[in-house]
Amino acid sequence: MNKQLPQEYYQLLEEIQAVDFVLVELNLYLDTHPDDYDAIEQFNTFTKKSKELKIVFEKKYGPLMNFGRSFSNYPWDWKEAPWPWQV
Repeated sequence: MNKQLPQEYYQLLEEIQAVDFVLVELNLYLDTHPDDYDAIEQFNTFTKKSKELKIVFEKKYGPLMNFGRSFSNYPWDWKEAPWPWQV
């Protein structure tokens, strides 16, 4: 994998990972505190942010997830490396 990627690729990917980490932690917290209104608001805010970041990333660099959870450009994006889990 010698493909040169712009710095923004890594910055966006890191931001997505950070936001998704917060979502995992909030999800675990809400499993034991289902009535915490503020945590639910935070979860919804970060869910929206995660979706927005992923849309930006995928428009610029291709799909993040497979099996129908991400759209593909034409031609088929999945043949292009590296895949997000390879960086």
